[in-house]
Amino acid sequence: FICIGIEGTKRPEGGATLDESYELALVVSANVEDEVRTATIEKVNELITRFGGTITDPGTSEKKKLAYDIQHMSEGFYSFIKFEAEAAAPAEIESRIRIMDNVLRFLIVKDGGNLLIPIFKDDV
Repeated sequence: FICIGIEGTKRPEGGATLDESYELALVVSANVEDEVRTATIEKVNELITRFGGTITDPGTSEKKKLAYDIQHMSEGFYSFIKFEAEAAAPAEIESRIRIMDNVLRFLIVKDGGNLLIPIFKDDV
């Protein structure tokens, strides 16, 4: 069989590092003022760019009920930010977000756009 990349990027000539696509899910406390919430999200965006990332979709922020209480709170503002960065960037970004006061939860995952899908020769 043959493997093809879907929406992937080819490795640049000369062995340069390859940017990967990521998505950051961020839950900010609902108990803060709008200005503080906006500033928190903006600070996260600045972290992404500081570590060489490029934001491809800043997403929106909306208030939702949490699945369970976190720090005695039942609601939070959810933001989903898509970005591209080198493989080392997410760990650096996570270490900075982890100590931010108004962030209840966060998760950075690799975006599924660069999946390899096996294609059998008979299908080509």
